[in-house]
This record gives sequence, structure tokens and C-alpha cells, in this order.
Amino acid sequence: MKSSERRWSVGELAERFGLATHVLRHWEDVGLLHPDRDGAGRRVYREKDVYRVAVVVRSKAAGMSLEQVAVLLDADAPDRHRVLEAHLAELDRRTAEMALHREMTEHALRCRAHDIATCPRFAAAVADLVDGTAPGPFDGRSAEPAGVAEAVEGAEVPGDR
Repeated sequence: MKSSERRWSVGELAERFGLATHVLRHWEDVGLLHPDRDGAGRRVYREKDVYRVAVVVRSKAAGMSLEQVAVLLDADAPDRHRVLEAHLAELDRRTAEMALHREMTEHALRCRAHDIATCPRFAAAVADLVDGTAPGPFDGRSAEPAGVAEAVEGAEVPGDR
């Protein structure tokens, strides 16, 4: 280690990423971060830790769970590709859902009906919710794509060794 290497306290690193300090402590507890300690036992973050935090922040923004991120950060994780494929499937599902939401919003903007619930075309866009066939939280079924839970469940999480 170079003596000129930049070091951050938990507060400085949290501030840099707009996080609460307890978030960084939690990520350490679940094995995502491994900061050094100074002579007084305080956490000392180095550049390698800054990159790990950036990976976690971006991965969380992309919709990944901490369990999925743990697999990505584990060089020995055998299920890395399976986790990533499951996440891509989830992103595809969310992209399709967002396209539907955009289409519905554009239609509502152009629709002459003052009460959008009376518009026949708009009603067709929510028919699956009305009849109970929509997957997801509206009917109690999970919107998580097949394979995500299984991929994460079978993966070894750093720190669990």
C-alpha cells in the first residue's frame, strides 16, 4: 500500500455517494465491503472500496438486490452468469412494462374522455388488472421472473464462508 493513497472515513465515503453511514455499515455486515481499520478501530476506506461502493450503487440503481450484487462482487461465484441472465430478463420485463405505461400515458394525454376510466381503449390497457390475470403485486403473485430467486438462493454470498 502506498502511503500517499487516499483514505476515506465512513462519513466521508457516505457523503461522497449521498448515502447514510448505516448503509455502508450494513453493506459491510452482508459482506459487500471490507474496509480496513485504523489503530482506534475506525473504518478506513481506500480506492478499491470506493469502486466497490460505486458498483453497489449502480447495481442497486439498475434494480439488483444486495444478494445479486454479492454474487457479482465474488470472484469465485459460480452462478454469476445465471444471476446476470435473470436480471436481464427482469430488465426486459420492466422495459416492456414501462413501454406499456408510456403508451397508456400518451393515450390519456390525447384522449377526449374527461374520465379516462370511461375510455374503451384505455379500459383495454387495464383489463388484465380488472380480470385478475395480471402478474405482480395486484393479485398477490410475484412479478419476479423465474430464475432470479433460484439463482441468488443457490449462490454463495461473500462473508458466508
